[in-house]
Amino acid sequence: MTFYIVADPPDGSPVCSVEPALNYTFLKLICSWPGGFPSPDLQWKGGLLDQLNSQESSAILLPSGGLIPNNSLFTCVGSHPALKQQTECSTRTLLPPAEPLCFAYVTNSQQYLMLSCSWDGGAPKALVWWEGPGGQSKGGQENSNILVLRYGTARSGKPYTCYAQHPLLLQPKTCRLTLEAPVLLTQRRVVSVYEGTDVQLTCNLRANYLPVNEITWFNNRGADIQDTSKYMLLRTSAWANLTVRNADETQDSGEYRCSTSNAVGGAEINVTLLVKKYPMPPNATLIRVMYNSRQRQQVEAEWQVESGEDGGWTGFFLEYRKVSERPGKRGGSNGSQETVEGSGTSQVWYRITIQDPETRSHTVYGLIPTITYQFRITAINYLTFGHPSAGKTPAEQKDDVYPAVIGAAVGGMIVAAILVALLLVYIVRNRNNNPRLHDLLFGSQHSRSRENINFPEDEVVDRSERENNDNNESPNPGKRKIPHLRHIHTNLKLSQNGTEICTRHR
Repeated sequence: MTFYIVADPPDGSPVCSVEPALNYTFLKLICSWPGGFPSPDLQWKGGLLDQLNSQESSAILLPSGGLIPNNSLFTCVGSHPALKQQTECSTRTLLPPAEPLCFAYVTNSQQYLMLSCSWDGGAPKALVWWEGPGGQSKGGQENSNILVLRYGTARSGKPYTCYAQHPLLLQPKTCRLTLEAPVLLTQRRVVSVYEGTDVQLTCNLRANYLPVNEITWFNNRGADIQDTSKYMLLRTSAWANLTVRNADETQDSGEYRCSTSNAVGGAEINVTLLVKKYPMPPNATLIRVMYNSRQRQQVEAEWQVESGEDGGWTGFFLEYRKVSERPGKRGGSNGSQETVEGSGTSQVWYRITIQDPETRSHTVYGLIPTITYQFRITAINYLTFGHPSAGKTPAEQKDDVYPAVIGAAVGGMIVAAILVALLLVYIVRNRNNNPRLHDLLFGSQHSRSRENINFPEDEVVDRSERENNDNNESPNPGKRKIPHLRHIHTNLKLSQNGTEICTRHR
């Protein structure tokens, strides 16, 4: 009887791998090719493995100890009687490409603190474990490891060390986390500004490894600050800046607190805000307050600024209030007015803001005629107010007849002068019709001289009269010659257009 043995080849091809052994101090090369009859023959080759030639060589241990270089190649050759050709597989030993990475984070519920360490890559994989203070440690795991701590139990200032071991290395690599409470910094611990301005307070987180909660600001009264019309917050995970709008000395001066915390502890920093007033402006005094009409609806106010060593000023407050009510005139013609019973001085001052520092007068409109007001003036320097002046009641508008009398007198004198001038002209031009009046005002000799000058024909008549007089005085008194008298009458008339018309009668 004859027996035949049938060889059955294994499926596929060999599979090679490398794994750590003996607490990551040795390398274990594994070559497997399952199936087949009889079992395939497997043998490692390359480097230190050339001397091995045995079926038992499918899994061998290699001491590392730094003797095997990085990126070493190992090949496993498999053969089987049913196969004409050998089949092989290869594997390499590799170190992870980077250094171990450590970081910490907090869960959303803030119940746990997670310390994570990883060293990815490499063949075989590295072993990672944690060692911390007070027994807060965790055993090794491949590639990555997470140490879970309850929130608030971490040790501040103590290092937590992550160890990463690889068979190709003699000593493990490490990375450390030193958990600390947050440290806050600010640019200025004391900030000083003038009131009425916006001021910014800064708060920065010094870099550390552990995340913190949101940075919070508290105002000078200890209240948590949110975005409002008074405050504005700008913040990120690393800083938070607070802006105080329109700073006021009374409301905003004081200590402001910036605070935050993490899983280890909390921190805060105080910033002092000093809001200063502008220098006190000089005093202003009302010099005239008067109604500008008899209707008592408008008041004109004038003031002056006292000189001194005080600061400057940026404007004025002109204020007025009701003093009493005067419903109307009562009694005689003296114009006296009575105050309504039960009405008193109002404590409410109505304010008019005058922003021009050069202004020295202002007119107030819309006043009630039956009410008596009191006015005062105050100089201001931004938000610093000076001392109000003494209150002053407007003076009544009086009837002043002196300018009218002066005007009438001057007008009468001008009219009289014109009339006198016209009368004199008339008398001069009509001196023959009114000789007595003419002689009374100017004298006869003056009248004669005026005639001789104005009318040359009179010179002929005058010469004839003189000749006649000489003849009358001649030595022959018995013979008297009567001269031929020529009477010349000259009348002056004024035409409608004022032109002088001379009419002579002989």
